[in-house]
Amino acid sequence: MTFAIGLFDLFTYAIPGALHLAFLAYLAGRLHWLDLAAVSRGPGVVLVIGIVVASYLLGYLAYPMGTRASRWLPRRRKRNAREEFLRRNPAARGRVFVEADSFLLLSALQLHDADAAMEATRLRTAGLMLRNSSPAMAFGFVASVVELIVGQHPVFAACAAVLFAGAFPALVAQGRLMSHWASVKTLELSFWVPEVEETLAARQKTE
Repeated sequence: MTFAIGLFDLFTYAIPGALHLAFLAYLAGRLHWLDLAAVSRGPGVVLVIGIVVASYLLGYLAYPMGTRASRWLPRRRKRNAREEFLRRNPAARGRVFVEADSFLLLSALQLHDADAAMEATRLRTAGLMLRNSSPAMAFGFVASVVELIVGQHPVFAACAAVLFAGAFPALVAQGRLMSHWASVKTLELSFWVPEVEETLAARQKTE
């Protein structure tokens, strides 16, 4: 049996999950719940498989936390992918694909030109990766503050707290930006794939 992790799974779940797993490993080692040295001496293959599976599952748990973090953090600016696309490409005004739902449009693009859709998919998954990684930064900040109070390395803890405090909003903001770029890229690619416009226009007529 072959087990494969796709681009979406890797960026959206596995990588953010690995960050959360690293935090849990630190917590377990710091509180003496787990002997990390003994774990690291175990069978390498089993250890790698365990890390991959645990990261993937934790990534699923991190997804709703990332969504809430994005909602809670105030937006400094509002971006509209359609308005930006039409401002750059006024010739596309009035085309059916411009008014289509972004996810439906990406699905149509994947159907008619999967290679072109990969760029939009890459941007979207990168945005989700950044957003879903933000809760791990918040947990790291809390741990750094605790270490600053009770730990033996206050300077290191203070520097870590500053880095984690800056990383949390930065990841959310960059995740939003990448998602915006993905929406704009989806519109731009759809402009050059006539089958997308034809399919949506035909569907609109039947409705």
